[in-house]
Order: sequence, then C-alpha cells, then structure tokens
Amino acid sequence: MVIWMKTTLNIDDSVMARLKREAARRGCTMSELVESALRLLLTPRGTPRPLPSLPAFKSGGALVEVADREALYEAMEGR
Repeated sequence: MVIWMKTTLNIDDSVMARLKREAARRGCTMSELVESALRLLLTPRGTPRPLPSLPAFKSGGALVEVADREALYEAMEGR
C-alpha cells in the first residue's frame, strides 16, 4: 500500500520554471521529478575509495634559498 503525503514547498520562481520545463521534457509530473531528485539526494553513497598516494621524487634540492630575496630575483629574472 502506497501512502502519499501532500505538502507545500516554497520554490524560487526560476527553479520552478526549470522544473516545469524538465518535467514536460521528460513527460512526467513535477511531483514525480521532485520525488526522484530527492531520492537521489537522500540515497546513501557508498564509502569513498581511498585516494592513491602522491608520487614521490627526488628534486635534487633547492636551487635558491627562498628567504634570500635577492637570490630569488636573480634566479627568476636572471640578474
């Protein structure tokens, strides 16, 4: 047995216009479209997979001491 609940929502005019167009394009009611969108939003997502480790590399060390402003300018501008 399906029980339907009627409710009132305040929806921005521009969103409502898009909702009406999309429902017409899909050939469904606005209620059906809102319900399916809410189901997607409220469906628990699977646990996110862990991110892979960032690659490690040897850079050969710093070419310039970053605290030395003149050395930085010289390296950047070739002074």
